[in-house]
Amino acid sequence: MTIPSQTSNRLVANWLLICCGLVFAMVILGGVTRLTGSGLSIVDWRPIMGTLPPLGDQQWQSAFDLYQQSPEFLQINSHMNVHDFKEIFWLEYLHRLLGRTIGMVFLLPFLVFLWKGHIQKQQLPKYGLMFVLGGLQGVLGWYMVKSGLVDNPHVSQYRLTAHLLAAFLIYSYMFWVALGLRFGNEPGSAHAWYRRTVALTTLVMITVISGGFVAGLKAGLGYNTFPMMDGQWLPDGLFALQPAWLNFFDNRTTVQFDHRLLAISTFLFISVYWFRARHASFPDRISSGTRVFLALAVAQVALGISTLLLKVPTVLAATHQATALLLFTTALFLCHGLKYPANHTLVR
Repeated sequence: MTIPSQTSNRLVANWLLICCGLVFAMVILGGVTRLTGSGLSIVDWRPIMGTLPPLGDQQWQSAFDLYQQSPEFLQINSHMNVHDFKEIFWLEYLHRLLGRTIGMVFLLPFLVFLWKGHIQKQQLPKYGLMFVLGGLQGVLGWYMVKSGLVDNPHVSQYRLTAHLLAAFLIYSYMFWVALGLRFGNEPGSAHAWYRRTVALTTLVMITVISGGFVAGLKAGLGYNTFPMMDGQWLPDGLFALQPAWLNFFDNRTTVQFDHRLLAISTFLFISVYWFRARHASFPDRISSGTRVFLALAVAQVALGISTLLLKVPTVLAATHQATALLLFTTALFLCHGLKYPANHTLVR
């Protein structure tokens, strides 16, 4: 029996949105893993055999013996026993298990949808790309962890930011395809506000990237005052490293200063965007999206300042990261609605 196109689109879109939700959870759990110092607790990578955690005292001791050889144990956690090790192990284990779960939640329904004709053969490349990107994200995650298993018990801020950026890329690609299936991608003239919305979305993404460097360098643990940085608008040491460009990626002072500047700029631009959008001719759904966009921007700034002043408590920092992804999601929704304004009617 031939499945109606609208039914197929709705089923596939819902599946992709579920995958987006799982990637969203993965990003948050990854942040919590990093914030609690759990990310380097598993010192080997076994994509298949590592599905099961240690079972029994002997396996736990073997896992702990491996961890005892790591720089993190030798330099930071030498006081730990097996019981302490279990506390940091479980978060990293759940993080990796969720990654495997996402792979299965993507692959199995995809095969079923392909078999039943919900996904046409000409659409295979886009879904194949999603699967490949997901697999590469797992490899990139291990590449990031390896940077903290050599001499310095801290992951590279470059690899951490690349890992975060790849997660956002996979998430945004699946979300965009899902929006196309739900609302349509029929050709037509883009709204006059489409280009400026894309520019604002790019600014949001650049701010997220700068946040990745803040996280990687633990730059949020210094200069815990606002709006000035320890009484200075331009703190000392902004260009202490040579060559000068290195400061934007390796200097904790400069990295935090840049993130502050980008965050406040993003908030101001979104505020102006919302203020002017009140008088623009938008589909109702897009008008509602601009209000959500502003609300999330306000929440994100408040969370960022609170996280800084309170010296990066885990709950606030994780919520700050979650809100960043929600803000980016809303920006993508606005971009899609303004690229295809005439077709932005929900498929029933």
